[in-house]
Amino acid sequence: MDLSCPILELPNIGQQRAKKLNGMGIFTVEDLLTHFPREYDDRSHVCKIKDLVLNEENTFIACAKGEGETIRIKNMTFTRVKLYDETGSVFAVWYNQIYMKKAFIEKTEYLFKGKLQKKYGKLEVSSPEYEKADIAMNKIVPIYPSVNGLSQKIWRKMIGDIIYRTKGQLKECLPHWLRRRLVFEEFFLLQLGLLLMKQTLQQGKKGIILQKQYVISEFEKKFPFTMTNAQKNVILEIEKDMIEGKVMNRLVQGDVGSGKTAVAMTIAYWTIQNGYQVALMVPTEVLAEQHYQYFCEMFEHLGIKTVLLSGSLTAKQKKEVLQQIASGEANMILGTHAVIQKDVVFSKLALVITDEQHRFGVRQRGALSEKGENPHVLVMTATPIPRTLALILYGDLDISIIDELPPNRKKIDTIAVTPSYRERIYHFIKKHADMGLQTYIICPMIEENEKMEVQSVLSYTESLQQNQLKEYRVVCVHGKMKSKQKQEIMQSFSNGEIDVLVSTTVIEVGINVPNAVIMLIENAERFGLAQLHQLRGRVGRGSEKSYCILINEGKNKIAKQRMNVMQKSSDGFVISEMDLQLRGPGEFFGTKQHGLPELKIGNLYKDMAILKEAQSAAEEMLQKDRHLELAIHEDMKQKVTALWQNEQLSI
Repeated sequence: MDLSCPILELPNIGQQRAKKLNGMGIFTVEDLLTHFPREYDDRSHVCKIKDLVLNEENTFIACAKGEGETIRIKNMTFTRVKLYDETGSVFAVWYNQIYMKKAFIEKTEYLFKGKLQKKYGKLEVSSPEYEKADIAMNKIVPIYPSVNGLSQKIWRKMIGDIIYRTKGQLKECLPHWLRRRLVFEEFFLLQLGLLLMKQTLQQGKKGIILQKQYVISEFEKKFPFTMTNAQKNVILEIEKDMIEGKVMNRLVQGDVGSGKTAVAMTIAYWTIQNGYQVALMVPTEVLAEQHYQYFCEMFEHLGIKTVLLSGSLTAKQKKEVLQQIASGEANMILGTHAVIQKDVVFSKLALVITDEQHRFGVRQRGALSEKGENPHVLVMTATPIPRTLALILYGDLDISIIDELPPNRKKIDTIAVTPSYRERIYHFIKKHADMGLQTYIICPMIEENEKMEVQSVLSYTESLQQNQLKEYRVVCVHGKMKSKQKQEIMQSFSNGEIDVLVSTTVIEVGINVPNAVIMLIENAERFGLAQLHQLRGRVGRGSEKSYCILINEGKNKIAKQRMNVMQKSSDGFVISEMDLQLRGPGEFFGTKQHGLPELKIGNLYKDMAILKEAQSAAEEMLQKDRHLELAIHEDMKQKVTALWQNEQLSI
């Protein structure tokens, strides 16, 4: 059976099962074959019934005592079978599986695995896995990541069958000098792809050489504050790149409020003074508008023409802006993804800046670079990623870190509370509103969803307007509004015309309102730590004391741990480390957003040592064979090309 064969062509896989498998990213025989176990169950260690541990998974051998019984309670049916060995007995219970009543042969030993619980005064094992003891004993059994309706038994049968049918077809792609498996190979292919992309970016390209370095220190003096040493060091690193004749591809990481925009503005000014254009791309119109106002404020009296290119422009306005960009009249161009559309033609583009890189894929960044003749690329993010991880994941970029906050930034008091504190919190908000200070309230969803039990931002706002905060100016903003409407509301809030802004995470990045001093986050347990930290960074920007209040409805241990982290730490890099530990890399990072292949088995946090090994091995391979032209690397070349099929690799 061919590895590319659709799973629907396999025996015992019908439409329903195929749909479930498709939902897990399994479409072909090879996808199924490489659906790796998440762990293994060692069945060589079994216990007696008398030694079963309450509230834990237990593996034991027992016989069934006669036929089971079926019990109906309201809308539920459960089947109960009595199991025994020479030391005692226990009940096994299955819900809505009447056929389990006659599933066992009397006086035949079976191996059971399940959690022992006490219900209605009786000990029972709920929905245990089972197999005949003579088949199951002394085995190491795979446990697969699964979905409802696909038991471990089904997974083992499907994958066992496919291993037999495809015997000898899965090619070895690693050369003989490099024989590591599964997690290593996955990371190796990831690193090899990133390094080949970096080669492509640098291959035969001469960078634009900038001069007049003296204007950098001149411009730094124009800010109403003194730059931190961290900002100055990052500017020096960027400056070095842009005078050497190579194409700069640099990532600047900095915590919320560390001053990344000031660094970008300084480098933009220097580039423009050398006679070139600069483009800055941001993820939202609200942020684009705010950046535009800030750049105009700094650049206008210096004779620098700044323009905004966004989807909300009228046809006439857009035509005028495009002409200014094409003629070179516009020096500084700001906008959303509109700046990478086909009809945007630059006159002399030398520097491309993308803000909040995690919102843009690798391809979008590349599309903006193609608008000029090998322009320098500066990527900025306020989503801190541990340095070792960033060095590996941003393999096509050099990395700078602004690891220092301005000395005038006030500490934001962070408090995690239960919903019972809401009335006290509303009183606290009123007290600050009476002093002329403003509040953000964040809700995690826009529309009602009873299953998720999350109040929508719309009904929540209505409740505040009619009840708790009816004498104050409460307004709602969310992602489904039209850009113009969102912009008007954000501008009103910025002007102090709104006391309380109720929002979804649309305000997560970039919005700067120094008069806002309270950040209240509803259902805080539904947000990642990095996101909570970003939201908290929207306050504490003025001279007044600021607060972040987290209403936590999560009852589990992890939710409480995460709230503790937020209360104890204000360091974005420490918080990102904890986020990785508590939630895992899948939820924290989401490789798809970064244009990277999805990892099936590798864990970016737990397998860091292997990730580093893989990076070293990939570098060694490319030192030996820069374009994977040797015969021993042919299979690897095919594999990495297939994995990175949407990217340009220098092979």
